[in-house]
Amino acid sequence: MKKTIALIPGDGIGPDVVAQAVKVLDAVGKKFGHEFSYKNVIAGGIAIDKFNDPFPEDQLEICRKADSVLLGAVGGPKWDFHDASVRPEKALMRLRGGLKVYANLRPAVMFPQLKAASPLKDELTAGGINILIVRELTGGIYFGDRGVSDDGNTAWDTEKYSYAEIERILRVGFEAAMKRKKKLCVVDKTNILTSSRLWRKVAENIKTEYPEVELSYLLVDNAAMQLVKNPAQFDVIATSNMFGDILSDEAAQITGSIGMLASASIGDGTGPGVYEPIHGSAPDIAGKDLANPLATILSIALMLRYDFKLEKEARAVEAAVNSVLDSGWRTADIAGDVEAVRGEGKLVGTEEMGELVVKALGVL
Repeated sequence: MKKTIALIPGDGIGPDVVAQAVKVLDAVGKKFGHEFSYKNVIAGGIAIDKFNDPFPEDQLEICRKADSVLLGAVGGPKWDFHDASVRPEKALMRLRGGLKVYANLRPAVMFPQLKAASPLKDELTAGGINILIVRELTGGIYFGDRGVSDDGNTAWDTEKYSYAEIERILRVGFEAAMKRKKKLCVVDKTNILTSSRLWRKVAENIKTEYPEVELSYLLVDNAAMQLVKNPAQFDVIATSNMFGDILSDEAAQITGSIGMLASASIGDGTGPGVYEPIHGSAPDIAGKDLANPLATILSIALMLRYDFKLEKEARAVEAAVNSVLDSGWRTADIAGDVEAVRGEGKLVGTEEMGELVVKALGVL
């Protein structure tokens, strides 16, 4: 198999972690007989510095023509005071809209080797945490009408969804639930928001097509509480753009480390998906060989699974990461007692962690 991947290293630690993911992809290609080629794309803060545009159209076109897209991270304090129209995060909105990737899949998995890093009590995590959040990605308040009054004293952002937008994301949630524990929770704010009431209407209309799936609903404030009170009750959560943005970060934190969690943004399958770690750009450690590349490496496992339909290869990457963790290797963010891990000779940097995963794949 020959595939072209658009690489968006972006800002901060983005280039650091993307380099290690590429190293692992090349190892997968060597082991399983695939050929991956890469096209570099400039987006985010570095694109503002170079083009005064967070994501020029010619860079987006590279992504459109690729078979898949790997993103590192964008943004940082350097660009915090830019006009809203040229902020680095605009690149993400253009990328998602331009590639029509409307479903963001965020697995929140607590790795048993890192259980001690979870802020929750042991009794709340005894059964493990394995939640899939399905977030609508190209609609809602982030893409709705917005504005500021002439005097600058009033501002608004509009939450707007169509039946079709809700239906397609809920179908992703139902289909995911069918492959897991057959439980789907739709999170909304139906007691206040008219748009949320449409979400429930759509869910009720299509649930008969998935009779095996146990469908439930939670208001978003209750869902946020339940995630920390009893995370084991959840399997698949489907929700709107803004609610998904917030809940997925909460779910990431309770698993122990945001540096371990991957994400996939997919559409109808006619174009490339976007794969990225959910952590930020962490500019304070950029280029210092300190960043944890495992979330980005796990993101390429999702790429192999969803864009390339290479399940065996995806599982091999995931098994390699687990093998490295089983052997006690840690970057500082997942080390717990850093000095103890350093004393055991198991504290490693970005590059060595990438090399350990490659070795675990059986390539080195």
